[in-house]
Amino acid sequence: MYYVTAVLLVLAGLFYAAGHHEIGSLGVEMCRYGSTFCENPFYVLVGAALAAVWAPTARAASPVVL
Repeated sequence: MYYVTAVLLVLAGLFYAAGHHEIGSLGVEMCRYGSTFCENPFYVLVGAALAAVWAPTARAASPVVL
């Protein structure tokens, strides 16, 4: 889950930059398919925060494989 948190944090930054037209043609493509997240990258950031909160619980609940 920590990897998911990291990926979501990077995506939140990319959507923020794309929404402010700072990353060129990549931003145009990102906003074409994910316009909601370009307008509100906070949604992705909230997902990252939830994943960070849930990560210790998911790790503790996973079975130990020998």
